[in-house]
Amino acid sequence: MDSTAKNIDLEFTQRALALASRGVGLVSPNPLVGCVIVGGGGTVVGEGSYTYDGVTHAEVIALDAAGELARGATAYVSLEPHSHHGKTPPCTDALIAAGIARVVCPIEDPNPLVSGKGFNALREAGIEVVSGPCKAEAAALNEKFSCWHKKGRPFVHVKLAASLDGRISLSSSVSTYLSSDEARKRVQELRHEYDAILIGGTTVAVDDPSLTDRSGLPRRRPLVRVILDGHLATPVDSKLVRTARETPTIVFTSEKGDAATKLESEGVDVIFDEKGGHDLEFVLSELKKREIQSVLVEGGSAVAGSFRDAGLIDKLSIIFAPIVIGGEDAPNAFAGEGAAVISDALRLARVSVSLHGRDIEVTGYPETSEAL
Repeated sequence: MDSTAKNIDLEFTQRALALASRGVGLVSPNPLVGCVIVGGGGTVVGEGSYTYDGVTHAEVIALDAAGELARGATAYVSLEPHSHHGKTPPCTDALIAAGIARVVCPIEDPNPLVSGKGFNALREAGIEVVSGPCKAEAAALNEKFSCWHKKGRPFVHVKLAASLDGRISLSSSVSTYLSSDEARKRVQELRHEYDAILIGGTTVAVDDPSLTDRSGLPRRRPLVRVILDGHLATPVDSKLVRTARETPTIVFTSEKGDAATKLESEGVDVIFDEKGGHDLEFVLSELKKREIQSVLVEGGSAVAGSFRDAGLIDKLSIIFAPIVIGGEDAPNAFAGEGAAVISDALRLARVSVSLHGRDIEVTGYPETSEAL
């Protein structure tokens, strides 16, 4: 393939990814998918984005828009078209019936019902299949969906706000806001990407947060609030409990009795766990049963440390405020057991750095984790 053709494939694959991203907040637990149909002379004749409630897949939407112009055209799809009967007929059948001559797609679908089978069905029908363009970007776009299938649990993204010296508050009992307005806006954008937000009981007692998605962007399901509260200290008059009937709220605890009954009467989903939320594998398995594909962890140092120690962090973001708190009592970002030797430290790869007002966001993925 000459460089001009490669550039065209990159351009339209990037467009398919942009269309797929329109489904953020609208597709979980399904994947983000976008499709562009390009006819002769590089003319776009159809486009489509998938949304869960819309049911119709991106490829079919784009083909319907293209009509007869799809015959002999190239379809750029952000994720391998499915070839099995689910809620809808196979997208591969639709592409074949429309007379598509060529399909360009960056990655296979991690769902074992699909993986590789869609590409094979297209090739068997005589359609040229090109895979690989924008592979890293496509994988990152659907990292939550990939984790769901490859690891069998929700994707875990730990997000912390900290001072330059790694402190998350003045003390463990004082609510401390470190982030600028711009950084707080960024946090709302992050929340919009996720199905659930998770904190510990201490954060509820100290900050009395509402834990809502205030991005203003559309979402299919409300953001589920999850609290790890072993001793069930969550106040009944807290914002989370008072709004539990409107916004799903789950508490993991080892405590039973009147306190648990009271929370349940207020609409809280109380899940009993002998380890009181400290068995994170159990927590994630319960969330998966509720079709929660991704979790944003915004807890304090104890919760962050427990996910670090358990090796259950898929992505980490720390938003640093350009201040130094100091002192011996101010809590660090991560508690828990920590690393006994430097080789056990959590090392990040694929690190990105961005500015939000005066604050600095550092985001990366554990070096030892498989790229999803």
